[in-house]
Amino acid sequence: MELLSGFGYNLVWFLVVLTVLVFVHELGHYWVARRNGIRVEVFSIGFGPEIFGFTDKADTRWKFSAIPLGGYVKMFGEASVEGHAPHVMTPEEEAVSFNHKSLGARAAVVFAGPAANFLFAIVVLAGLFMIIGKPEAPSFQEAGIGGVLEQSAAAEAGMLPGDRIRSIEGMPISSFNDLREAVANSGGRALQFEIERGGENLILTVAPRLETRTTEEGETSRYLLGVQAPGMQYERLGPISAVWTAVTETGRLTVATLSAVGEIIVGDRGTDELGGPIRIAKMSGDFAEGGTIALISFMALLSINLGLINLFPIPMLDGGHLLFYAIEAVTGKPLNERAQEYGLRIGLALILSLMVFVTVNDFIQPGTVEGRSLFEFFRDLFT
Repeated sequence: MELLSGFGYNLVWFLVVLTVLVFVHELGHYWVARRNGIRVEVFSIGFGPEIFGFTDKADTRWKFSAIPLGGYVKMFGEASVEGHAPHVMTPEEEAVSFNHKSLGARAAVVFAGPAANFLFAIVVLAGLFMIIGKPEAPSFQEAGIGGVLEQSAAAEAGMLPGDRIRSIEGMPISSFNDLREAVANSGGRALQFEIERGGENLILTVAPRLETRTTEEGETSRYLLGVQAPGMQYERLGPISAVWTAVTETGRLTVATLSAVGEIIVGDRGTDELGGPIRIAKMSGDFAEGGTIALISFMALLSINLGLINLFPIPMLDGGHLLFYAIEAVTGKPLNERAQEYGLRIGLALILSLMVFVTVNDFIQPGTVEGRSLFEFFRDLFT
């Protein structure tokens, strides 16, 4: 029952996060399509049979469907997978048909989905920077120790929050990572700390303790002092500064994601970092437990990734359609139907293969259930 409640909790938040991001993405397609005079027949969150919905005055069916892993906007006059038009159209129908719009209009409609995800991230981040503030890691030398754990080696030696550690055994300490490394390599022997407290210099002798902790990766043992890094500081920004900072932060996260993908492709980074629905569901639950701000921040990051992935030049994704339109712009005519059909089949195969791969990754990922992977959990359950 505890497992089911944990899984149910993660699933609920996963569906909340996914529904918001899919709605934003599809709303981008819908809004630009309507601005270009295209009739939108269906706006669906999810795939498969309709659960519930309504039809608006513009004759668009808004609905939630049974399989909540995505969504779509169906526009009047779109080609099917085989590229065939639905029927011979009247002039009135051509005026509201997607395929009868200019190349620029069609490309704008397709690009609008990913663009909406990036815009959503910028708006969310800008709002957080104005309301909560932009997080900044304070200088360890200026802020000192953030906290001292009770009954720890540091507490028994007399360390206090705010103490500035200047050196250990004569070795200068300029960051919390320097401190962590010196303690980890101590072997448990007593170390002399030069500390600044209230303008005075003190010498404290502390012997780090070997402690074993259980993490998602399993049990790990290391020498610990029992101090915490200084907490994040938040600087509230004005509207213009917040928007500009949100734009630059979105750009930085986009570049970082592309860099990580490139490292995976060339083999400099492990594929075990790739996650699918199960891992995203778990992360959704974890961030929800961290509070509203943490969850909203996670949604902004996920929105950037969703927008970026959709721009990859793979048929079936928005980027694949944009690739077809780029070829049309160069050649002066649409890519022939057979080439589009084969491209879409290859794209579908690639996407399905990737989904299988990341789902297997999710299944064997440590820490998914009670410190174990899903595979280990079910193995132990039935053996």
